Amino acid sequence: MVKPLKPIYLYSLNPHRRSKFRRFTYLGRLQFSSKPDFLEQSESLQTEENKRLLFIVSKVSDILSNPRLQWQTSAELQSLSSKLRPRHVAKLVEIHENTEVALQFFYWVSKRHFYKHDINCYVSMLNRLVFDKKFAPADHVRILMIKACRNEEEMKWVIEYLGELSRKGLGYSLYSFNTLLIQLGKFEMVDAAKSAYQEIMSSGTEPSLLTFNTMINILCKKGRIEEAKLIMSHIYQRGLSPDVFTYTSLILGHCRNGDLDAAFVIFDRMLQDGIDPNAATYTTLINGLCTEGRVDEAMNMLDEMTEKGIEPTVYTYTVPISSLCAVGREKEAVDLVVSMRKRGCEPNVQTYTALISGLSQSGLLEVAIGLYHNMLRKGLLPTMVTFNILITELCGAKKVDRAFNIFRWIEAHGYKPNTITCNALIHGLCLVGNIERAMVLLSEMLKVGPAPTVITYNTLINGYLKQGFLDNAMRLLDLMKNNGCKADEWTYAELISGFCKRGKLDSASALFQEMIKHGLSPNQVNYTALIDGLSKEEKVDDALALLKRMEESGCSPGIETYNAIINGLSKQKRLLEAEKLCNKMAESGLLPNVITYSTLIDGLCRNGGTHLAFKIFHDMERRNCIPNLYTYSSLIYGLCLEGQADNAESLLREMEKKGLAPDHVTYTSLIDGFVALGRLDHALLLLRQMADKGCQPNYRTFGVLLKGLQKEHQLIPGKVSIQHETVCSSTASKKDVSFELLCTLLDRLSEIGCEPSADTYCTLILGLSREGKTYEADQLIAHMREKGFSPTSAVYCSLLVSYCNNLKVDAALEIFDSLIQQGFRPPLSIYQSLICALCRRSRLKEVEVLFENMLGKQWNNDEIVWTILIDGLLKERESELCMKLLHVMESKSCNISFQTYVILAREFSKLDG
Repeated sequence: MVKPLKPIYLYSLNPHRRSKFRRFTYLGRLQFSSKPDFLEQSESLQTEENKRLLFIVSKVSDILSNPRLQWQTSAELQSLSSKLRPRHVAKLVEIHENTEVALQFFYWVSKRHFYKHDINCYVSMLNRLVFDKKFAPADHVRILMIKACRNEEEMKWVIEYLGELSRKGLGYSLYSFNTLLIQLGKFEMVDAAKSAYQEIMSSGTEPSLLTFNTMINILCKKGRIEEAKLIMSHIYQRGLSPDVFTYTSLILGHCRNGDLDAAFVIFDRMLQDGIDPNAATYTTLINGLCTEGRVDEAMNMLDEMTEKGIEPTVYTYTVPISSLCAVGREKEAVDLVVSMRKRGCEPNVQTYTALISGLSQSGLLEVAIGLYHNMLRKGLLPTMVTFNILITELCGAKKVDRAFNIFRWIEAHGYKPNTITCNALIHGLCLVGNIERAMVLLSEMLKVGPAPTVITYNTLINGYLKQGFLDNAMRLLDLMKNNGCKADEWTYAELISGFCKRGKLDSASALFQEMIKHGLSPNQVNYTALIDGLSKEEKVDDALALLKRMEESGCSPGIETYNAIINGLSKQKRLLEAEKLCNKMAESGLLPNVITYSTLIDGLCRNGGTHLAFKIFHDMERRNCIPNLYTYSSLIYGLCLEGQADNAESLLREMEKKGLAPDHVTYTSLIDGFVALGRLDHALLLLRQMADKGCQPNYRTFGVLLKGLQKEHQLIPGKVSIQHETVCSSTASKKDVSFELLCTLLDRLSEIGCEPSADTYCTLILGLSREGKTYEADQLIAHMREKGFSPTSAVYCSLLVSYCNNLKVDAALEIFDSLIQQGFRPPLSIYQSLICALCRRSRLKEVEVLFENMLGKQWNNDEIVWTILIDGLLKERESELCMKLLHVMESKSCNISFQTYVILAREFSKLDG
């Protein structure tokens, strides 16, 4: 947002006239003196800041007024000049006794490398010159003022102010009119430019070809060709002839409208009129061709211009380079950069940015980063567009730390990250599961900008939903609304889908109704999300009813919508209805795809209909619908469920021959099939094959093998304990037996050539911790260390939570302290687990210490309240402690949003109820 201009003073030649500049104080005719009279200043000026301002102004004014000094070479003035700011210059220009000296000083100070006039300086100088009727220098200062405008808001203000001066006698010269038009074109202020043009035409000032060309160019940039043609008729009426700039602007206008045929007609007419096109003409046509996807024609045009001896500029090359990358022709783009360098045309920031963008989006991210560093080495400062491209691509590739390195470089070098930058970083953090750091970034956006958008909130809501934090997603929706950001269809699509995936259909349905209540029309994504949730919860009739409602509302179902219901019908063995829905889908022009068929197959295989599933499988092959991994995995699962593990393995080999790589789901189903048949050795061989192909077993895979070992242990009493007496002691405890089985599994893995790795141990420990088997997890960690492996922080965090759930608080605190000493930053969920466990053990002093230590780190304060106070303490019914910790937060100036207080109050009222 543009900051409002500071109050300035307008001298009025008629003190009784009510100026439209009412916000400016009328000063009347000031008596100028070399020394400002401090005593006569009003009380409002008697601040320390104004005293310092007036002291510097007084010193400089003394130097300027000393007739014995050549003030331009004064050592004292040179020393003071480094302290001068625009407010000093504006004040000095107002009060100095000699207008000519004030003007010379105005010009002199503007040439200092550390200084730049602001609008107030120009106003002070112009007021003075117009008051003294020095219109020639005033016209020059006016031109400088117009050129100094930095944005549309300033430009509008300056136009209004200059209009007032014009009525005081400062008429526009042709030079100042043309400068105004050019600057209005820079900010694309078309209506203001048209008004200025009309004023020129009616003022008696004879316009030049530059006047007409500037106006034509402003209109053509917006594609307003007919209006530009009208201006062109004025050229002929004045006896002037269009030049290359005129024609190039018209060509640009047609290109902006996507009418390349008309652009080439103008080009031909230009040649017929004997006007030679220049680099800008060719660049405009080349860019137009690239925009329309006609890259080869653009490249031919580039060759044509060089053959005619017209040297392409860096701008000529930039768009073709970007376009070549966009169509996957990166090598040609790089070759074009080499070619331009050979012609002595060095790439600029825009060229590098175009190439970086193209290479990044083509999967050549590392090459793009190399180019970025090359830019820096050459002294070319990237723009925010360059930074945003790199940060977006790095975050999309989950290389968030590298993205933050660039982000920190941006901030350190004075750039202001925009919403695109912050949204990309938040997206990256959510992708890697670091929602807490993303929420910290949201805090910074709310404090210092840029303001979060609906995309920011949607990304964070999706991040919470993926981690299963449904309450926090809803709280963020409330926060979003309270911050004046309106939720859109995609907000609700994410929420409805997230709640459906967690089986919270009532909440999902309520959200669906809420979006309608807020005037949002559900789209295909919204309907499909709820239909999918209903189908998965076996509420297929409700899903069918919603499908009917969807069609009646004029929203056409997509193939994903049909697939969701077909999945539900097939799981309930309602095959005739599923087939009927497939036919209806085909009638609407949507042919069943691999997901449709695979959905049917999966439903049948899970319900004992594998023989029917194979009929569909062969039918999809006849229809040239190629089965995917999910199709084969479903069939393998179905065969194993029916005890046909050998046939399932044959199907595995078939899918491999077709180039489909089995994943851990496929292998685990097959391993489970052989374990169920008591063929553990063959199951272990399959695990070996799985590992050889780079497919990492998960905890479920190991769980299936442990089940097989358990059966083997029961069939052969004593075998396990005898075989492993050197590894672990045998006792009658069930815990010991379980750990012995783990030891047996690790040994059997070694025997088949799958030597247990750190990943193997971590997978097992994480699974055991989630199941609350802390004893076995502890034992396995000790065993892991003996083998020279170190557990990851994720393993320790999982074990810590498991300890807290079992109220083994000291063991949990020991792990926590160890993690902190290693520099690891535990997430808020860890603090929540510890605080709740300490509360249940009535160790409240330790809770306060832990909470205060936590506040010393960087968090989103709203999230602290949501996670620790609401989801932690209030769910434990520790309302007094909750309130006490809230006061601790407030005493440490931890700002909490009003909406979070509302949520907290609501949760307190539930306890009271």
